[in-house]
Amino acid sequence: MTPTTVMILYIALLICLILCSGFFSGSETALTAASRARIHALVSQGNPRAKTVAKLHGRMERVISTILLGNTALNSATAALMTLVMDQYVGHSGMAFWIATIAATSVLFIFAEVMPKTFAINNADRCALLASPPLWLLVRLAYPITKVTQLIVNGLLRLFGVQVAATPGTEERLEELRGAIDLHSESTEEIREANAMLHSILDLDDVPVSDIMVHRRNMVMIEASQPAAEIVREVLASPHTRIPLWRDEPDNIIGVLHAKALLRALEANAWQVDGLDIESLAAKPWFIPDSTSLLAQLEAFRKRREHFAIVVDEYGALMGIVTLEDILEEIVGDIADEHDVSVEGVHPEEDGSYLVDGSVTLRDLNREFGWRLPDEEASTVAGLVLHEARQIPMPGQVFVFYGFRFEILERQRNQVKRLRLTPVNPEADGTEQNGNGEVTVLLAGPKGDRQRRESH
Repeated sequence: MTPTTVMILYIALLICLILCSGFFSGSETALTAASRARIHALVSQGNPRAKTVAKLHGRMERVISTILLGNTALNSATAALMTLVMDQYVGHSGMAFWIATIAATSVLFIFAEVMPKTFAINNADRCALLASPPLWLLVRLAYPITKVTQLIVNGLLRLFGVQVAATPGTEERLEELRGAIDLHSESTEEIREANAMLHSILDLDDVPVSDIMVHRRNMVMIEASQPAAEIVREVLASPHTRIPLWRDEPDNIIGVLHAKALLRALEANAWQVDGLDIESLAAKPWFIPDSTSLLAQLEAFRKRREHFAIVVDEYGALMGIVTLEDILEEIVGDIADEHDVSVEGVHPEEDGSYLVDGSVTLRDLNREFGWRLPDEEASTVAGLVLHEARQIPMPGQVFVFYGFRFEILERQRNQVKRLRLTPVNPEADGTEQNGNGEVTVLLAGPKGDRQRRESH
């Protein structure tokens, strides 16, 4: 062959090597950036290429080893071939080596790394689907080499005390899912509402029923020893269809009366109240501990086909009631019907503050206004103030923490009944920020005395 023909073959081979190197680089980026959710959807639709991508995702260690092996071999061959080409033009000299090094680096960097990776990251799913068949074949062919390489790498890492990452556990997968939901938190209103619902579903297993139950102070109960006519009047006056019955003392719940059962009994008795045995109409009460998670209680409601449970503490004392509707509202927000009684717990003011009942839950406030008041240690606004202040506050006291000013407006015995919440600017309100990100809270008493404590 003539020197010209040899040179043409060298250049053609050089182009092939660069293209193959670009394929490996782009494939790695595409597989890493491809949406696992969309690939899973395509797999469920029977897409064969998506199934191959899913198999590659499940063997990423072997995939990465194969790609690195192929890229290393191709880049070395490209540099060697580039040196031969430069020798033909420059001659056997040190200059040929440096020119070949600079040329090979530039060409590989632009055409085998940046360009294919940029294209792949902008078309990740499509590129992953296109590259999956040949890449899967190469992974299988290179398995003996990559297996030995992985054993050597794992052994060396263990020698230095480095543990090889295992498959992500439940917590890691949940955090990944939360992160994926948060990525779209600044989207349209519809997506934000969907995000809030998805977060609520993920939180069901972490929230006890005591956080959402109707407290015993707000429960509607009927004394079973009353005359039947009086019980019927109380049932008709109540907006609820299920009402607990108690005897002797409110803690002694003896049954749950359903309005429909009462109506059936009245019809069977010719609509006469006299002679009705109310207790026999009541269903057996279902008691649950206050520490039960919402997810567990939702499953229990489904299994028992019941919608109503009575919450008790560890000593068996009545705490409140929880219904299936309460759990559903925790997911989708308030569900109101024509019989619901609207209880105004939050009143926005023109100055930007909010008049809030102490019994309003932190989760409702966070959901409604997008706030981030912590609800790990307390479930209500009043409980948060008590936890942070470490005292039972007096009307007129002011507490500043978590970016809000809490002014106590009303207290009944030891219960905080009403507060004024005002979002504050920490710098303008006299709070201080330390190096650990904790805010120094200024507590003002009714007589103007001030003291400092650190928020938790």
